[in-house]
Amino acid sequence: MTMLKIFDVSGSAASAQSQRLSTVASNLANADTVAGPDGQAYKARQVVFQTTLMGEVGAAGVRVSNVIEDQTPGRRVHDPKHPAADAQGYVTYSNVNPVEEMVNMISASRSYQNNIEVMNTAKSLLLKTLQLGQS
Repeated sequence: MTMLKIFDVSGSAASAQSQRLSTVASNLANADTVAGPDGQAYKARQVVFQTTLMGEVGAAGVRVSNVIEDQTPGRRVHDPKHPAADAQGYVTYSNVNPVEEMVNMISASRSYQNNIEVMNTAKSLLLKTLQLGQS
């Protein structure tokens, strides 16, 4: 694998983690939403990754293959006075688990930072290699 291919591999992973962070942010923003006029509450979304070949044998990156909705039922709370309550007096909230989403956010953030660090290290090594050639 060439030294420049490192940027492609790490860049693909950083891009995928960036999309994961955006999805987590959307989930957290909708954590306490209630069912809309259609009776459906927001459903948490999860990013699905897929390995992708980067042109050379042994070089593989990652890409987002799909964003799926979590089919877990939303949280139901008995509150007959709430304007969004159904006929039985229950309000359906989104199925977003804020604790789980915070764990996803920390994991995606660290993965993103690690990939940026890989690119910075490769850049430093390439610069040092060029400096050796100048001496």
